[in-house]
Amino acid sequence: MPTLIVVGGPTASGKTTLAIDIARHYGTEIVSGDSRQFYREMAIGNARPDEEELAAAKHHFIADRSILEPLTAGKFAQEAMLRLEKIFRTNDRAVLVGGSGLYLRALCAGLDEFPEVTEGARTQVQKLLEERGLPGMQAELQRLDPVYFATVDQQNGRRLERALKICYSGGAPYSSFLGNRQQRTFQSIYLQPMIERSELYDRINRRVDLMDAAGLEAEAHTLFPLRELPALQTVGYQEWWPHFNGLCTRDRALELIKQNSRRYAKRQVSWFNRYDLYRPVGGVKEAIERIEKS
Repeated sequence: MPTLIVVGGPTASGKTTLAIDIARHYGTEIVSGDSRQFYREMAIGNARPDEEELAAAKHHFIADRSILEPLTAGKFAQEAMLRLEKIFRTNDRAVLVGGSGLYLRALCAGLDEFPEVTEGARTQVQKLLEERGLPGMQAELQRLDPVYFATVDQQNGRRLERALKICYSGGAPYSSFLGNRQQRTFQSIYLQPMIERSELYDRINRRVDLMDAAGLEAEAHTLFPLRELPALQTVGYQEWWPHFNGLCTRDRALELIKQNSRRYAKRQVSWFNRYDLYRPVGGVKEAIERIEKS
């Protein structure tokens, strides 16, 4: 069975270098699963691979579309599966790398497939919320899907709304759509670079300084008119908006980028440790040893 070598982990942890070293060892290609590196217009703030790194191994999904063409995790998985099929025709291994845990999981394990939410369902749920509030949504979900109602956080209005919209749109309980995932025809091996928290934070701070020197502020300024796009609600860009509006200094914007990047990295660490899938490796030699033993 073909093998997908998944290199995940927090920003600035050394994923790119490790992924390239593994890909070169096996003479294969790299699929980028970093949702912040898909877009051409976001070159500096996302720390995407440079020209030398891109030349070292063939990459997919790096700056291959416009920010005006957002790529969801589900759509990414669909497109990436097609790329992997081509890679696996000539190589029994491929590399997936990125810090966007949801996108990596979507490709490796799939996401539950739900019916498209109809406008009628949105209107129905909104009317229910306005007329009966949270208790009304709770009662309706209990009636339509007692199985999911027994497990969901019943105080989480957004989850109740989502479930009800699916019930109305699909004409079936929300829980009936859970677990309907496309089977994968490859096995996955999960690795992440080993790095101490203090070193990670130092790397993040230095990286931000390098981005600043490379022209991050100017890049962000060109994207300022598009700041409402979801792709720009991200660390490295959103901190500039108050500065451009005269609400904070340039130094404060850079300070916030460093601070928020460290917080983002902390959340990423929690994500990749959540499922006990990813094994830390000290470098490509240890990574190859783990791969060969799997």
